[in-house]
Formats: sequence, structure tokens, C-alpha cells
Amino acid sequence: MNKTVTLALQGGGSHGALTWGVLDRLLEDGRVSIEAISGSSAGAMNAVALAHGYLEGGADGARQALKDFWDSVASSSPFSMPFEEQGLTADIATQSELPAAMKHLFSWTRFFSPSQLNPFDINPLRDILAAQIDFERLRQQPGIQLFIATTQVSTGTLKLFRNRQMSLDVLLASACLPMIHRAVEIEGEAYWDGGLTANPPLFPLVHKCNARDIIAILLHAQPRAQVPSSASEIWQRLTEMGFSSTFHTELQGLLLAKREADRGWLTWGRLERRLRKLNLHVIAAPELMSQLSSHSKMNAQAAFLHSLHAEGRARAQVWLDQHFQQLGQYSSFRMAHLFR
Repeated sequence: MNKTVTLALQGGGSHGALTWGVLDRLLEDGRVSIEAISGSSAGAMNAVALAHGYLEGGADGARQALKDFWDSVASSSPFSMPFEEQGLTADIATQSELPAAMKHLFSWTRFFSPSQLNPFDINPLRDILAAQIDFERLRQQPGIQLFIATTQVSTGTLKLFRNRQMSLDVLLASACLPMIHRAVEIEGEAYWDGGLTANPPLFPLVHKCNARDIIAILLHAQPRAQVPSSASEIWQRLTEMGFSSTFHTELQGLLLAKREADRGWLTWGRLERRLRKLNLHVIAAPELMSQLSSHSKMNAQAAFLHSLHAEGRARAQVWLDQHFQQLGQYSSFRMAHLFR
């Protein structure tokens, strides 16, 4: 029996290959129908590739489109080697290590602007997306609803783009890290990475969709037991916090609103009825993410991406085995500790 869901896809650079693996397994399973997807940064890339592929050839087309995108990302890396040559003999944490030259380059992003480090605004994603995604078809043809997050530079607020507004610039804006790329201008406004203000956005899946179940695919690390002390540890923790705090804030608000709706004796409003029926599920690998440095989000080597893909498929399989039957019935995700 097919069950309809919406998906919320978190951003995290190359770590988004784990999300690719999760999506690949869900699409292969065939029992999950997707009404809508929200996404930021790498989550937005996965969302658009999936939606585009689905228009082309259903679930199989979506799987192929995701594979084509990530394979192209790997082949565009200046430090990539063929996947077959590198193999999967080392663990993912070992494969995540960047070459020394790349680490040195990214260290300079703390001191120089994108216009200084990247004066020609070179972005391999631009060519990959232009070649693989039919944005006109996404705008014109009904399909999976998309909610792509960006951050408006002038106000520091979230701006969502939907199917009818989809373009190459929108997708590049959603993944525009301010330290590496210049802001992307759309209709006179400058935009940065959507993960700064929603990573990923949940509210459009509540207010604009009908599916009772939201599956959030997250790239968060486990809570840190120790206070960072070195400069690199502090920088990494600040980066993690900056791209996770918006989601935690929105999630807490959503769960609080749902709890109040569940307590009500009478439910008159559409939102209250929607919240009472809403179920939340999470697929994640926090212990693995804790082993990876923030620099590894820039690692596009084939072996690393394919290892994350394999791990994502495994996580999705565990979730399907344990929680698929709960779809449409109740939430498999618990965050009661937030209310203590």
C-alpha cells in the first residue's frame, strides 16, 4: 500500500550525498509517494534533481537524475579519482579528509572575500545544473511541489521559491555560501545560502500540503560532549550551530503548536485540524556526521560521495523496516526532551 509523504531535505554540502542514498532507497522501495519537498543548499539540489527526474520517468527517472547529478559533482572535483580505483576500503571518516591544498584554500576564506578569492565567480554547479535540469519544464508542468529556501541578503530573512519561480539562479542562490561565492541576484535582490535561515523549512509542508507525514532527512551531528577549545574546533562548532539552529527553532515551534492542538477539546480551525493529524519522522546518521569535519562538506571525491550514498541507503532501509507501518498513523520521531 502506497503512502503519501512530504520531504524536508537538509543542506550540508557534499554530505548531501547521504540524502541522495536515502532518497534512492525510498524511491526504489516504491511504497512512498511524494507530494512535496522542501530543501536548502544541497537539500535543494537533491529536491530539484528528484522532481525533474520524476517528470522525466517516474521513480526510476528520479533515481537516475540524482545519480547523474552526484556523479557529475564527483567528476568536476579537481581532486577526484575514478570511484572504482579508490574503492571503499577505508572508512567514511578517513575518506572525508580533504587534500592539503584544499584545506589551505578554505582557510583563506576567513580573511578574503569571494571577489578576491574567486574573481571570475567560478562555480562548477552552474554548468552541471544547466546541462541536467529542464527548469522550464519544472515551471510549467505539474509535479512534485518544491519549496526551495534562500536567504535575502538585504533583510537576512527567508525567501522561498516554488515550482513556477524555479530557475538556475534560484538553485545556485540556495547553495551560495557567502565565504566562497558572490551573492546571486534575482530580480534585483541578492541572495545567499538558504541554510542560514531555514535548514530545511518545515512550515510550507504544514501550510501548503495535504500529506499527513513529513520525513525530515537530516545531516546533523550528535550533541558535542566537550566544549571546543582550539581555533579550528571553535570554527567547526560555530558552523554547525549556524546551520542547525534555525531548524531546531522551527521544529520546537511546530511541536509546541502540535501539542497545544492535540490538547484542545474542540478543533475548529484548519490549522488546528492539520496539526492534530500531522506526523513527523526523521532519517539521520548523527554518529557518522560527528566523525566528519566541516571541511569534508567540500569534499567531492567520488569514493567519499559513494560511501555516503551507501550509508544513506542503509539508514533508509533500517527506517523502512522499523517505521514504514507508522506512516499515516503517528509520529516515529520524539523530542520530548525539548519541553523539559
